[in-house]
Amino acid sequence: MSVLMRPLYDGLTVIPAIVLAAGKSTRMGQLKALLPAGPGDSFLTRIVRTFHSAGVERVVVVLGHEAGQLRAHLRKHAVNAEVVINAGYEAGQLSSLLAGLDAIASPGAGTVDHVEAVLLMLVDAPFVSSETVRQVLARYRDTHAPVVRPVQGMQHGHPVLIDRSLFPLLRAADPLQGAKPIVRAHVSAAGDVTVEDPGAFMDIDTPEEFVRATS
Repeated sequence: MSVLMRPLYDGLTVIPAIVLAAGKSTRMGQLKALLPAGPGDSFLTRIVRTFHSAGVERVVVVLGHEAGQLRAHLRKHAVNAEVVINAGYEAGQLSSLLAGLDAIASPGAGTVDHVEAVLLMLVDAPFVSSETVRQVLARYRDTHAPVVRPVQGMQHGHPVLIDRSLFPLLRAADPLQGAKPIVRAHVSAAGDVTVEDPGAFMDIDTPEEFVRATS
């Protein structure tokens, strides 16, 4: 694990964020993480800064494809994030999530005993607002629902907060199905937060979606 910043927690309970950015961006045709997302920001740097703006001190970015280029990009932009390399990223998204969970449980980096839950974020969704992140955190602190997520009508979006009680289920999940069945099995009215934030429901996977999102 390569660390750009490692804060000290002094035994405090924390809720870190894990940003999944290990894939090949095949449908986009270029690295989504490096696409522009506002003045001076890429998808990846904007997401990390959004978490920091919302008061999330610890952000773990999981890289795989072109990891060296993306790590250099984070350093160039002076973004405070821990970088984890998932050498087995081609096994699927779950492998990157588990690499992130391993990182938050690593000795000296804020052990799992300190971690109450985790915020899970895909690099596909750079336009989530810091207010949405704050609302997700506030709902979790009010209810301790096992899954907390932004919703709007029938839509559900990003980030998804997962309580630590579900970590063993994630570790035992079917790699072909990933985390989705576990998340779906534990959603609840208590954990659904209605937000007025189009960015929370915007997955950008193709050039056409990128044009629509930024035009």
